[in-house]
Amino acid sequence: MTKSVLFVLNGPNLELLGEREPEIYGTTTLADIEAMCRAEADAAGLELRFHQTNAEPEMIGWLHEARTKAAAGIVINPAAFSYAGYATLDALKMCDCPIVEVHISNIHARDEAWRANSLMTAAATGMITGLGPHGYALAVRHIAKLLAS
Repeated sequence: MTKSVLFVLNGPNLELLGEREPEIYGTTTLADIEAMCRAEADAAGLELRFHQTNAEPEMIGWLHEARTKAAAGIVINPAAFSYAGYATLDALKMCDCPIVEVHISNIHARDEAWRANSLMTAAATGMITGLGPHGYALAVRHIAKLLAS
């Protein structure tokens, strides 16, 4: 039996987690987050596709792949694509699966007011914001529970 595939997609600058602004994003690395997500996916019997990119066309390619492979779900931290990534939003809207948007910091409590207005919420099933890196694991667990029901 083929495992259902769960995509965890990360946008610009997230490869710098653990180094970049630890007072906001903490010291957990993207590799640490991948390990947390992989543990949750394995426990649920899901195949995990975990990616990070600084290039919007690459993100769109993964979203098209998720759509054509009938992904079980998508967890996405669009990072800066949240605010100007209309092409990413359009690609997300074409996906017919649960989509959880994740942000490590609370985008509604940041100093820059523009951060609170993510375009991606228009396509997301739900959003986890401000729970740190553990928000990713919660998103994977949520999608696994949806699939089990």
